[in-house]
Amino acid sequence: MKTALSKCPVCGGELTVTHLHCESCETTIEGRFANGTFAGLTPEQLDFIETFIRCEGKINRMEDELDLSYPTIRNRLHEVIRALGYEPGKEEAADIPEEKRRSVLEDLDAGKISAEEAMRLLNGEE
Repeated sequence: MKTALSKCPVCGGELTVTHLHCESCETTIEGRFANGTFAGLTPEQLDFIETFIRCEGKINRMEDELDLSYPTIRNRLHEVIRALGYEPGKEEAADIPEEKRRSVLEDLDAGKISAEEAMRLLNGEE
């Protein structure tokens, strides 16, 4: 079975799925269906995601399986993240010392600060 196209080969526009068919019972459904999250990825990017999942997200295992260097795998991962519409590293937590983190959580637990204040402090905002 072939993977569905997400871009028109003629003009590059977005394709819409309008027909679904069950080979088992011959049921056909027609309508306008949204493409899945990964529909816009290339076959190579989909293979990369499959390998990433199979390796449980462990880049060192991917290095062995794909025979690629850590920086190459990291770059490919960033390409997939961008293709999905995200910016790599944007959600990373601030690098704060463990002692400060613990102190903020203790203050939150004791009711000395609000949850919003705790989030602000844990995100590195002063």
